[in-house]
Amino acid sequence: MSLIDKNIKTLRALRNLSQESLATELSIPRGRLASYEEGRAEPPYDLLIKFADYFHVAIDALLRANLSKTKPEDLMKVGENRILFPIMVDKNGNDLVEVVPIKAQAGYLNGYADPEYIESLQHMNFPFLPVGKHRAFPIKGDSMPPLTNGSFVIGKYMESLREVKDGQTYILVTRDEGLVYKRVYSNVKEDGTLSLHSDNKVYEPYKVKAEDILEVWEYQCAINTSKNKPEELNLESIMSMLRDLKIEFERIKK
Repeated sequence: MSLIDKNIKTLRALRNLSQESLATELSIPRGRLASYEEGRAEPPYDLLIKFADYFHVAIDALLRANLSKTKPEDLMKVGENRILFPIMVDKNGNDLVEVVPIKAQAGYLNGYADPEYIESLQHMNFPFLPVGKHRAFPIKGDSMPPLTNGSFVIGKYMESLREVKDGQTYILVTRDEGLVYKRVYSNVKEDGTLSLHSDNKVYEPYKVKAEDILEVWEYQCAINTSKNKPEELNLESIMSMLRDLKIEFERIKK
């Protein structure tokens, strides 16, 4: 169910706007705006774009995230100053890496823009990572050796597809497939797609439309679980591996 009614009211209140003022800004009748805020109607796509542009909020977040439960300063701002998703920081303001568990992998497609979902994830601080927003994702299948099923990749959020470098590896969140980890080549200028390649040549490359890509995360480091038995891979063991990774990197830095 869309949360557009609550979110319009929340964002309007944050701007200290009356219904009349916001309706004027968007060039629509006040009664029409009231019908959206009261849940009696939902705005068409062209008006959703107007709302998103006016409030600098991604359309997905406008439709699916409950913005009333998130502090404005806790939302990540990306390209064109649009709010995309909530971020987690520690008491010193340092970025925290959220860990998407293996069993919640499928649910990420529904929860990536939901502040409550993101806040529910386990998280860790990795001060050795470069500046930016990072997240840890589970790998499924055997298409990207030496990483095996159940391994984890820590990725850095990419604000634009223009930042994608041909031949580098990325975690992509797509509308149809959810989470995939592939080597990527951009054809956006030619036909509006990205080519996704597996390092395991058993799997054929395929294309994904740029418009179907919700998020892109650039590979930073990984935890390979090939030496672990399937029954050993649970959230507690993964968090332990991440802590060991953090300790090892800190030791190298010293």
